[in-house]
Amino acid sequence: MKKRNIVIYCLVLLMLGATFAACASTRTRESPGAYIDDSVITTQVKSQLASDDFIKSFQIGVETYQGVVQLSGFVNSQKAVDKAGDIAKGVNGVKSVKNNLIVK
Repeated sequence: MKKRNIVIYCLVLLMLGATFAACASTRTRESPGAYIDDSVITTQVKSQLASDDFIKSFQIGVETYQGVVQLSGFVNSQKAVDKAGDIAKGVNGVKSVKNNLIVK
């Protein structure tokens, strides 16, 4: 009976350790908290781009990973590229912006 309790205890500790390791962030995967933070940043950038009269007519993709915002899509002028980058930089929590917008 004592041996059985020790085995169960070890299995529970092993499962607990595996759970913590699965939730930890790595180079290629974010922690749940960081993922939520990035989702909030992405939503705020999209919202501000949509509310800008000059930018809202363009389809601009926004992705965020660890505070780095990537903009992608096509716009009609360099002014639109610059304005979208400035809007993204102005959002709280943005560390940097990769502006991959292409002028048609």
